[in-house]
Amino acid sequence: MYDPAQLRTFLAVAQTLSFTAAARRLGVRQSTVSQHVRRLEDATGRQLFTRDTHRVDLTVDGEAMLGFARTILEAHERASAFFTGTRLRGRLRFGASEDFVLTRLPEILQSFRRDHPEVELELTVELSGTLHQQLAAGRLDLVLAKRRTGDTHGELVWQDALVWIGAPRLRIDPDRPVPLILFPPPGITRARALEVLEEQGRSWRVACTSGSLSGLIAAAHAGLGVMAHTRGLVPPGLVPVAARAGLPDLGDVDFVLLHGRRRDGAQQAADALAAAILAGGDRLLRPRGGVGAIGPQDRA
Repeated sequence: MYDPAQLRTFLAVAQTLSFTAAARRLGVRQSTVSQHVRRLEDATGRQLFTRDTHRVDLTVDGEAMLGFARTILEAHERASAFFTGTRLRGRLRFGASEDFVLTRLPEILQSFRRDHPEVELELTVELSGTLHQQLAAGRLDLVLAKRRTGDTHGELVWQDALVWIGAPRLRIDPDRPVPLILFPPPGITRARALEVLEEQGRSWRVACTSGSLSGLIAAAHAGLGVMAHTRGLVPPGLVPVAARAGLPDLGDVDFVLLHGRRRDGAQQAADALAAAILAGGDRLLRPRGGVGAIGPQDRA
């Protein structure tokens, strides 16, 4: 009933909330993306997106279609692999940033391992900056991580805002240095936090440094300071810092997939896992533990 190509286009738009970004991801013209969405809306008899010159949003019916589209595409891919007799093999070195510790990425990896049991999957969880370095050095085949503002490399999965977060009762004294909870270098959120504070001329001090997201969250819960974090992945018990604190805007952050150097036995597996992450991106946008979903901002 529903064309898989149209469903893939729908998912790309739903995850990036941008017809332009979806076209780049799929390697097609923006007019093709619009055509696919229009035909899918005709097939369902429902409007799946609201859009104007500034932004794109899912309708209630569009939200419902997310789960259906993912299920249909997963079944389609599983059937195709079964009847064509393709069996992926090899060793796949996959790196994911610390941001995904509390998300549903493990569910996507579990599904991938079920569909491709002969792929030897090695997972590395690290800071985004470190993963970029390891990919460049040829030690990883596929990376899911943040990229710095203004960078264009990688395949966009989604975009979100960075916000300052802390304990609900934390108060920031405007006359004292901002207490910061930071990843160590080369953390991308660390670099961005320090950059905007320096641009504002705001003094700061390091209250906690940890290479573990769990360590940073514990420090934030203890009220030691504030941390820069993705708006849609705010951990339970922490809240965005009130505007009256006068902290500078952190801007947006992109989450991207990056492929490493082609390596025998890994390329097809990397392509398959990348496709699974892109197809199941809405699950990544729903963190475990009841945290609210990410709301990417359209810049098309």
